[in-house]
This record gives sequence, structure tokens and C-alpha cells, in this order.
Amino acid sequence: MDTTDAARAPRPVQVFLLDDHEVVRRGVRDLLDAEPDLEVVGEAATCAQALARVPALRPDVAVLDVRLPDGDGVTVCRELRDGMPGLACLMLTSFDDDDALLDAIMAGAAGYVLKQVKGTDLLSAVRTVASGQSMLDPATTRSLMESLRHHEQSPTEAALAQLTPREHEILALVGEGKTNREIGRELYLAEKTVKNHVSRLLAKLGVERRLQAAVLAAHADPPPESGQPHSNPA
Repeated sequence: MDTTDAARAPRPVQVFLLDDHEVVRRGVRDLLDAEPDLEVVGEAATCAQALARVPALRPDVAVLDVRLPDGDGVTVCRELRDGMPGLACLMLTSFDDDDALLDAIMAGAAGYVLKQVKGTDLLSAVRTVASGQSMLDPATTRSLMESLRHHEQSPTEAALAQLTPREHEILALVGEGKTNREIGRELYLAEKTVKNHVSRLLAKLGVERRLQAAVLAAHADPPPESGQPHSNPA
């Protein structure tokens, strides 16, 4: 290829890998780097490493393992997209787990594939999410959400009535898929304060996961007026 052709060639899609298994990372790296339009620009074995390295590298796509020693890829996806909305996150897992898929959807992941996927299908998935498309089939997503709603034990009105006006506000924002940091910015609260509010409202509603609270929020009545401006401490 001469210099003119090289100048005309599009920049390869830059990919970051997060997986705690070195053999898996090496295999995926070799697979991607063998393609002229794909380039692995970094990798990590832990959530902490990924959260430190990805913002500096600014990749187009992050391929994230769901289960990790110090956390999970879904949380990493949510945190990274909080600061990099244009980042496409492709979740990679060994398990066919509806809960993980739903969590990934809530975190804004663009795709979700099993580690058993064929190499050609993984390449296709990376290219698809890099182009701005979703690997999450809308019909499957709707079906999973409906299934969760039907099987979820809904809180009684009495349980919802236990929530303070501030907790109602936070529940509504959880229902929009916002992170604790985003909720804190919107309500002028410290992230730790939001985390404490979320823990209390989950306990009051009798659920353990943010996703369950988010589904319940979709059916809850609008929050009562607190009578306080957002800038007031809670």
C-alpha cells in the first residue's frame, strides 16, 4: 500500500478488553488484531484497572467480562459510559443469564455475547456495536422486561408509602437507569448520600437489586412534592 492509500484508509476500530483470564484476553486480542479494521489498544484484568485505563485510551469499543474478581462488567459499563457516552460496551460472559442481560441493558450496553460465540460472530458483534448499532434484539429485550414484571413481587401501596419524598425522587431516577453519580448531580447530593438513600429504599421495597427497583419505579405513582428545592441537603 502506498502512502496515498494509507492516508485514505479509515482508522481501525479501537478496542479495549476487560477479562480476568489472561488466556481469554490473549485469544480475543489475537482474533481482533488479525483484522485490518480492528485494533486492540489496551486491556485489563480487573474493574479498577479498566476504570483507570479506558478514559485515557478513549477506545471506540470496550469488550467487558460480566463477572470479575473485584466487581462486575455491568458496573464498569455504567461507570465508563457516565463519562464517555459514545463508548460502545459489548458484554462478554460464560453464562446465559437473563438477570445479567437485563442489568446490561439498564447500564447502556450495546451488546451481549456468550464466550462460546464463534470467532467470526464476535468480530461481527464488535463491528456492529462500533457502527452505533445494538446487538440487543428489541423483541428479546421487551420479552425479558415483561417476564421480570410478571414474576416480580410487586410492593404493596403501604411499602411505597414508606418512602420519603427524597426516596421517591431517587426511585424515579433509578427507574431512568441513572447512576448514583448522575442522581447526585441532578439532586445536588453527594454520591455516598445517594448510595445510602438507594440502600434504604431497596430495603423498604423488599428488593435487593437496582434493576428490580427500576422496574417497580415504572409502575409507581409520581413522587409526592417534597416542598424542598433540589439544592437542599437531604
